[in-house]
Amino acid sequence: MAGVYVHVPFCLRKCIYCDFFSVPEIGQTTAYVEALRKEMELRRDFLGEEPQTFYIGGGTPSLLPLTLLEGIVEAADRYFDLSHCTEFTLEANPDDLSPEYVRSLRSLPFNRISLGVQSFDDEVLRFLGRRHTARQALRAIDLCRLVGYENLSIDLIYGLPVAEKENSLEAALRLDLPHISAYHLTYEEGTPLYELLQKGLSPIDEEISASQFLYFHQRLSTAGYVHYELSNFAKEGCFSRHNTAYWKGEPYIGLGPSAHSFRGIRREANVRSLPLYLSSLSEGKLPCTVEKLSLTEQFNEYLITRLRTKWGIRMEEVSRLFGERFAESLCQNVKPFIDRGLLVGTEDTFHLTVDGMLLCDAILRSLILLDPIRRG
Repeated sequence: MAGVYVHVPFCLRKCIYCDFFSVPEIGQTTAYVEALRKEMELRRDFLGEEPQTFYIGGGTPSLLPLTLLEGIVEAADRYFDLSHCTEFTLEANPDDLSPEYVRSLRSLPFNRISLGVQSFDDEVLRFLGRRHTARQALRAIDLCRLVGYENLSIDLIYGLPVAEKENSLEAALRLDLPHISAYHLTYEEGTPLYELLQKGLSPIDEEISASQFLYFHQRLSTAGYVHYELSNFAKEGCFSRHNTAYWKGEPYIGLGPSAHSFRGIRREANVRSLPLYLSSLSEGKLPCTVEKLSLTEQFNEYLITRLRTKWGIRMEEVSRLFGERFAESLCQNVKPFIDRGLLVGTEDTFHLTVDGMLLCDAILRSLILLDPIRRG
């Protein structure tokens, strides 16, 4: 199940925690879309099959005028054939969604909106550098529903070094949304938040952080959400098909500056620079680097993506994709974690327990292979 991802690199201002590639040069949106069309033309044969999901993320895609969004969709349909797509997602900032903008979106094929809410507490939003208020977030959700968007997702952030006066999770539950993504605040080097850390900002205590994760898991599970990936919860039937395909190793093409693509043993990464992206494509050159994965690297990629999900790791699949030696090595390496109650499953399949989710990164460091293994 192939997917198409388009990265829109524009933001009016950078949130203090954000490590995604974005720039404030809003005046270059038209040039960006023209370059994007050229990239689509040059890479039209990358997937080798019709995509089933289409996702525009960023950055802030909702900064683009509807005419440019329409141009992106039309070009993608021309070069990749979107007729088999069942999920069209647009990321949006709440303060960008005026009634006119949301109504006009209905003329485009988007059937899923992902809103970067992050918190329903205004003081937290100010600390994070968000442009919107809690009231604007609630209004944006109401506007989307008013014009017929029911497949809505919101992002929330926990693990904050400042206290929430308004419980954002409880506020989200009152909205009865089909999908909630919950991310722990991370201190990425090069971000303003990291600089605050260097200047003495105290991050949240690890035990409190763990208790917040468990609270999200328990509260959302009780409310009928499936914890289908470490940071994602959804009502049954409302999982993100696009992101699920990532975690299951399906091929996808990433378009736009800094976007990544994957197909089997091949991974591509576009240049993380808008000027270089524009200049390369103006000369008819692809602005990307290509990496071919070894069998061991493919195996590690499989572990890193699959273990994050409720579906976990299937030993039959490991044997079929990588060979018996990889499967035998993995069986030996997972046993201590099963004995400690961090992994659970049958002889053929295993996945993280809730306690295991808290230690996912440490478990993966023990399972991934640094030295190559020959196919068995």
